[in-house]
Amino acid sequence: MVAPLSENESERLKVLNEYAILDTLPEQAYGDIVRCASIICDTPIALITLVDDVRQWFKAKVGLETPETLREHAFCAHAILNPNEVMVVIDAEKDERFATNPLVNGDPNIRFYAGAPLVTPTGEALGTICVIDSVSRQLEPKQIEALQALSRQVVAQLELRHGIINLEHIILEREQQTRQLEAALTQLEIQSSTDGLTGAKNRRAFQDQLEIEYSRARRYDTPFSLLLLDVDKFKKYNDEFGHPAGDDILRKVVKIIHENSRIHDFVARYGGEEFAVILPNTTREGALVMGERFRRSIQQASWTLRPITASIGVATLTPDMANSEELVLQADKSLYHAKQNGRNQVSYLQDKNG
Repeated sequence: MVAPLSENESERLKVLNEYAILDTLPEQAYGDIVRCASIICDTPIALITLVDDVRQWFKAKVGLETPETLREHAFCAHAILNPNEVMVVIDAEKDERFATNPLVNGDPNIRFYAGAPLVTPTGEALGTICVIDSVSRQLEPKQIEALQALSRQVVAQLELRHGIINLEHIILEREQQTRQLEAALTQLEIQSSTDGLTGAKNRRAFQDQLEIEYSRARRYDTPFSLLLLDVDKFKKYNDEFGHPAGDDILRKVVKIIHENSRIHDFVARYGGEEFAVILPNTTREGALVMGERFRRSIQQASWTLRPITASIGVATLTPDMANSEELVLQADKSLYHAKQNGRNQVSYLQDKNG
């Protein structure tokens, strides 16, 4: 006789799946419980079973090798219909529900069965802890009581597992939220430190990086240089061809500077058509080489409307400079010198110690 489905079968299966216990590896906690059941009830077989829609699967077992049986043959499918009772079958051959069951008429030749349903805190019976013998018999009331206690211990293990799974989901969600927040903050930081037109770093980011590199150069006594680059006659270009065309020039100039920079150089839009390039660990000679590289690359680039050139001022940190502002001032003086002397050149205006 095939056991009918429980009234809450769909909810029962849903809850069973939420425990994520089906087809998991053996675990000692469950194995210890079935061994206790076998000893207490003095039976050769003890099982922790979970009944899904087509089978009963054994989470732990003593005295039986098969990992599962069909649900239509399962004694436990009958036992879960009465969640508050231990179902006891004294002699399966004399019970009309099981007399023709292949588990009775063949291996493991069940005669005696007792199963305590595994009932969740919300009332769903997921399976049983059961004991089986090949001879008909009875259980003492204390043995039945012990079997019920063991069923509660199985459920406690399932709840612990469920709690861990839920906690893992919460942790994963929080980690994902943290990553999303970090990505948003990173993007916000990039936006707040980047010039929207050219993609170069903005004036604020330049000031921050300048202080960092200035302090590092002072601390470790390493060379440090700065370039200020100005697009020649840019206002006239804007007036003649319009601001959109001027914006294209600025973007292309930044692209050229980036393509000719080293990985540790820092490129920023200093203001209008003026750009700054921080050159860590770079001597005056090295800065002049970098400046000439930028100047030549800009001059030799393909320009649509008319040739574009740039004037570049160079400054290198000297012992008498009291702060980074003096380095910027020196670079600005050098730039002014380049523009006053015909533009399209790199200038290093010596200070009093240079």
